Amino acid sequence: MKILTQSTRRYLAASAAALGLVAVLWLAQSQTVEAQPGTPVASGTSSGPLPLGAMAQAVPARSAATVVPASAPPVEVRGLPDFTVLVDLVGPAVVNIRTVERVRRGGSPEDQMQEFFRRFGIPLPPGMSPRGPQGPQDGPEIERPRGVGSGFILTPDGFILTNAHVVEGASEVVVTLNDEREFTARVVGSDRRTDVAVVKIEATRLPTVRIGDVTRLRVGEWVMAIGSPFGLENTVTAGIVSAKQRETGEFLPFIQTDVAINPGNSGGPLINMRGEVVGINSMIYSRSGGFQGISFAIPIDEAMVVADQLRATGRVTRGRIGVAIAAVDRETAEALRLQRATGALIRGVENNSPAARGGIEPGDVILSFDGKAVERSTDLPRIVAGTAPGSRVPVRVWRQGAERTLTVTVAAFEDERTARAGERDAEPPTATPAAQRLGLNLREATAAERRSLRIDGGVWVAAASGAAARAGLQAEDVILAVGNRPVASVREFEAAAAAVPQNRPVHVLVRRGDWTQYAIIRP
Repeated sequence: MKILTQSTRRYLAASAAALGLVAVLWLAQSQTVEAQPGTPVASGTSSGPLPLGAMAQAVPARSAATVVPASAPPVEVRGLPDFTVLVDLVGPAVVNIRTVERVRRGGSPEDQMQEFFRRFGIPLPPGMSPRGPQGPQDGPEIERPRGVGSGFILTPDGFILTNAHVVEGASEVVVTLNDEREFTARVVGSDRRTDVAVVKIEATRLPTVRIGDVTRLRVGEWVMAIGSPFGLENTVTAGIVSAKQRETGEFLPFIQTDVAINPGNSGGPLINMRGEVVGINSMIYSRSGGFQGISFAIPIDEAMVVADQLRATGRVTRGRIGVAIAAVDRETAEALRLQRATGALIRGVENNSPAARGGIEPGDVILSFDGKAVERSTDLPRIVAGTAPGSRVPVRVWRQGAERTLTVTVAAFEDERTARAGERDAEPPTATPAAQRLGLNLREATAAERRSLRIDGGVWVAAASGAAARAGLQAEDVILAVGNRPVASVREFEAAAAAVPQNRPVHVLVRRGDWTQYAIIRP
């Protein structure tokens, strides 16, 4: 038996230690690779009620023993949501809506081509100008398609939500269900200001949609639309929420998305990843008539408020208080000693209006209405419109560097109408040199008109064009003064206007309905 020397034993021991170190390093490297798989694995628990496959937010759990170097790259987000479950869930409750109008047969091929473009909301090609009314046609009365849109079923007994512009002016509304059944629908009510309408078909046990919570909707979240673009039924498109609270000048703040929406999608649902309806696809921003990456949807919570009123009474009742408002910018806030630019600045108060009776004055800034904060000036009309007429509500205003709370009784909003005080016995309009230079055609106001407006003087604007129209004047306005000089007749107006140098702007005090304001006419 060969006896190992001491040096040999030391060599073997060092070799064994080296092999052990190599094994440990190899095992550590293996564990690190397994902790970062190339494809994320979906978690066993979902944040929503639907198992939507490979949701991109899933991240594998790490073992407490795994050590990840500080310089390791982040886990890569891979995969897209699977919309098939949503289509199966919501698709049966989405309907196609087509409208029919009754017209008399007639018209040239060009008229028929224009009808094709009008039906699908496509701009007319260059060189093709729209034709005006041609008078009665001699042919027999026929039915022809008027438009195509979409909608979705709210209740099992056949109440359907859609856009007002889809059914407006239709002689007949035909609803086609997902299973190809057709029904003639009755328009329960429509509201042009919010572009919401409710129609009813006589059916039972229909599939319905689930209504979502718009406050939970986040910018960047995936959404899906189902509709009938260009009449292509049950078309599914998807995208993300681009922005919320997008102002368009109406009573509603829209949801902006990049979901492909085209003519025919109007009235269809915008659906979140939980299978809930969060909006009604309503319009697009486009220079060509087709989709260009920007589409807008009516928030479903606002639409449901309107729909509930339409189902109950067939019309929408809104509140009003009678104020003219403006935005509060940084300079205005500093001048009024507000801490930040917020609220709605009161530019004017209508005579004998709820606001006037409640003590609201020009120059006030409304900070909250009925306990709801007014962050921007556009919030106030929406909050007031949603308040029931007859309600006594607290209004918090900023006045002269301090807050105070007023109480206002909300009145009912009515469509604007021109006041008429019986039959007129008015003189014909008079053309005078100064008035013509300013673009005005004037006449004397009758005694009845003056009594109805509670004024002693003034001249009536019969027509406005040129410089007067650019200044905002219009027919039916009453000019009370030129500069600081009151006028009670066309002759007095002519004398006051002629006294102003020809190239200088003319300041006029104008009465329109219950409002009085200054305008500057620049000839």
